[in-house]
Amino acid sequence: MRNTILSLLTLIAITLSSCSQKLHFKKEVNQAEKQTTLMLQEIAKANNKNGTLVSPRTLEDGKLKLVASKDWTSGFFPGELWYLYELTKNDKWKQEAIKFTSKIEQEKFNGKTHDMGFKVYCSFGNAYRLNKNQHDKAVVIQAARTLSTRFSPKVGAIRSWDHNSDKWDFPVIIDNMLNLELLFEATKLSGDSSFYKIAVAHANTTMKNHFRKDFSTWHVVDYDPETGAVEKKNTHQGYSDASAWARGQAWAIYGYTMCYRETKDPKYLLQAQNIAKFLFNNRNMPSDLVPYWDFDAPNIPDEPRDASAAALISSALFELSTYTEEKNDYLEKAEKILYSLSTSYTSPIGANRGFILLHSTGSKPHNSEVDEPLSYADYYYLEALTRSNRLKNNQPVIQ
Repeated sequence: MRNTILSLLTLIAITLSSCSQKLHFKKEVNQAEKQTTLMLQEIAKANNKNGTLVSPRTLEDGKLKLVASKDWTSGFFPGELWYLYELTKNDKWKQEAIKFTSKIEQEKFNGKTHDMGFKVYCSFGNAYRLNKNQHDKAVVIQAARTLSTRFSPKVGAIRSWDHNSDKWDFPVIIDNMLNLELLFEATKLSGDSSFYKIAVAHANTTMKNHFRKDFSTWHVVDYDPETGAVEKKNTHQGYSDASAWARGQAWAIYGYTMCYRETKDPKYLLQAQNIAKFLFNNRNMPSDLVPYWDFDAPNIPDEPRDASAAALISSALFELSTYTEEKNDYLEKAEKILYSLSTSYTSPIGANRGFILLHSTGSKPHNSEVDEPLSYADYYYLEALTRSNRLKNNQPVIQ
């Protein structure tokens, strides 16, 4: 009898906990709208160097930091506006999205960076997805052509950085997985299979060389451009060469989930699932599932969190849940992360110059953007909200 009562009490407690942790979707969208309205006002007031700064990135000493289109984060704010339009169907957000997206267009010819997906796909990719405008389509295809020039058949990967030539000969970072979506899309839009082949080659090379046996990932793998051989494996933004940088793990699970969607190659699905196991079996994953900036940071629990990594992981899990038998487990974790972000990591309405999320970490080793809001945290948070809403309305997670 006593065991029966305890079982009933446990069941009641679990049910109450589940109810108490239900995401208030309309409230979170309303909060995002109010913050983004404030952001637009702050952008208009900001000191904007002859109009060359096009997007918000973070706060510096409490002041809004805007960046030029060449900055790797420039496409996220336009993408946020497109997600707000998708979530609300309010034409105000569509008009603002069109305006801010147009400021990124020149990047379609910028072959000096691998960040084409972040800049062009988050802006013009979302624009085309929702608008089906032929000009937006052409921008995506041109951006893919430009990105393709950074691919080395010898290495089998897209070069990430041109800087720090004293440290690396041909560096490839795990973040680069996110730029493959642009290439996959360009093949579908143009019929040119070369983009698809480059994306697959890069994913395969990264899977071969970037991961440890436990499916944690190195941040940077450096290659000999003449032979394609691996020269070194280390980090730039993580705690150490042997550590698991949280956002690196997030890029990885998101990237391989997306690669499975585009190719249906089961090895990519398995890779994403194994990365998920690393994340959620890790002893240093906090109970709210918003990770510390590095899983091996020395002063856990007194280390900064990274809400941007959490938002990325949540968004990836919503998609991953649609491909696997572990659907309910992934959905539960995705929703728990969203709940944590929306209750403990959001900015008060009217504060922080209009950013939505707080407590992200850009690069702790460089003491850069530590415990600050970041545009890409807001972007992937809104993407996760959008994906959650689609699933609840029995719609495909990817439109």
